[in-house]
Amino acid sequence: MDFQGGILRDGSAMESLEKQLICPICLEMFSKPVVILPCQHNLCRKCANDVFQAANPYWQSRGSVISGGRFRCPSCRHEVLLDRHGVYGLQRNLLVENIIDIYKQECSSRPLKKGEHPMCKEHEDERINIYCVTCEVPTCSMCKVFGAHKDCEVAPLQTIFQGQKTELNNCISMLVAGNDRIQTIISQLEESCRSTEENSEAAKQELCARFDAFSAVLEEKKSELLQRIAQEQSDKTGFVQGLIRQYKEQLEKSSRLVETAIQAMEETGGATFLMGTHGRAVPRIVEASKGGRLEKIEQGYESMDAFSVSLEHLADAVRALDFEPVEEDEEYFDGEEEDVEE
Repeated sequence: MDFQGGILRDGSAMESLEKQLICPICLEMFSKPVVILPCQHNLCRKCANDVFQAANPYWQSRGSVISGGRFRCPSCRHEVLLDRHGVYGLQRNLLVENIIDIYKQECSSRPLKKGEHPMCKEHEDERINIYCVTCEVPTCSMCKVFGAHKDCEVAPLQTIFQGQKTELNNCISMLVAGNDRIQTIISQLEESCRSTEENSEAAKQELCARFDAFSAVLEEKKSELLQRIAQEQSDKTGFVQGLIRQYKEQLEKSSRLVETAIQAMEETGGATFLMGTHGRAVPRIVEASKGGRLEKIEQGYESMDAFSVSLEHLADAVRALDFEPVEEDEEYFDGEEEDVEE
């Protein structure tokens, strides 16, 4: 029995197969060569390289002395570690490439069914094949020649469709790259919070060790200074945790927009796409893809070096002890020198 031919001739099976051959980055059918990630998900090599370059801006090219880099799989968020060859060191998925060739050959031989193309409501026998730029709606040739759009400026439907789909595709790429950057910043902020707590604990222990060498006259001062360290720790960690929540909220919103954009990209009919809610969602997604500016913390923010004292003083001077002031570093800690815009 010809199982392959039976499957390819079945419309629903063809649609199901096509969904499995869509790249999660460009939302188009995989283009050769197709690379397979360690998590078993597939990507176009060009798309994988774009994500890798965005996550590793200092990685140059194959043969570079730089040791490699890492990025996250857009399908499962698994972190992929690459050697110095970058994306070019990933294995090609020849099976998927062969399936794509068979699928394209079958699609090219299938006739277009009459019901697969939207028809004009005013002229039932006319297909919607042009786009009225003036009214911003798809229409048919008869409407342009004799109907309501005869005085309007029109353009080929496929041109407008491809233009908006290309723009949507670019926005998705920027949102995915931006999500990786946000995730990196969140990790840095969480590490900063942990370092603040560790440095605070170290400062407390040092302070206790110094004060324990003195008599009871030092206990009151010790309690006061410990309270100041605890308050500084609380203020700093509270501020950093607030930033973490803001970045996580932005990451969640961006991820929802990616899902909306991916659903829009699954629409294959140009007229249906532009007449439905997907076309109207494009400006909102474009605006969100430009990113936002969130507050960052200064370099060395987690340091507790300011809370060190010298106890080599007389007992009468102990009550006047205070933390020794240090010069604040004016450089900002942001993990990266760029704002989260991509």
